[in-house]
Amino acid sequence: MSRWLVLRWVFDTKWYEMKIWVDADACPVVIKEILFRSAERTGVQLTLVANRPVRIPPSRYINLLQVASGFDVADNEIVNRLSVGDLVITSDIPLAAEVIEKGGYALNPRGELYSDDNIRPLLNMRDFMDTLRSSGINTGGPPALSQNDRKSFANQLDKLLTRHARNA
Repeated sequence: MSRWLVLRWVFDTKWYEMKIWVDADACPVVIKEILFRSAERTGVQLTLVANRPVRIPPSRYINLLQVASGFDVADNEIVNRLSVGDLVITSDIPLAAEVIEKGGYALNPRGELYSDDNIRPLLNMRDFMDTLRSSGINTGGPPALSQNDRKSFANQLDKLLTRHARNA
C-alpha cells in the first residue's frame, strides 16, 4: 500500500492525531519560537528531543525529551516514537529519509518539505559533500537563516497544520 493511501486511510478514519517532533539540538531558536506559538494556537503536541537541556515555555502542548549524548541518539528516539502522519522538524537528511519511509512528514528549518520525490537526490548530494569534506576540501557551511527562510518555514508549517485540522 502506498504511503499516500495509508495517510488517506488514517485521515478518513478520524482517529489521527498529529504530533510534531523536533530534532532540537540543531534547531535555530527562532524556529523553536515559531513552533511554540503554533503548538499553543493549534493544540498540536510538540516534543523537542535533545541530548542537552533546552528551554521551553510552560505549556500543556510543549514537552522536552532529553536523551543520552551520543551519535544519532536523538534521531533514533524520534524515529522510534514517530507515528504515521507525524511531522518532524530537522535539517538532518538521513533522519528525514527515515521519517518519510515510516510515513511521516519532514520539514527543515528553511521551510523545505522533504518528500519521496526529493529525498534521494538530497541524500546523494549530502554523501557527495561528505566525501569532499573527508578528502580535505572545505565545502563551507550553510548560510545564516534569513528572514525569507523563517517566513517559508512558518508558511509551510501553517499549510501542514491547516491540512491536518481540515482532515481531523
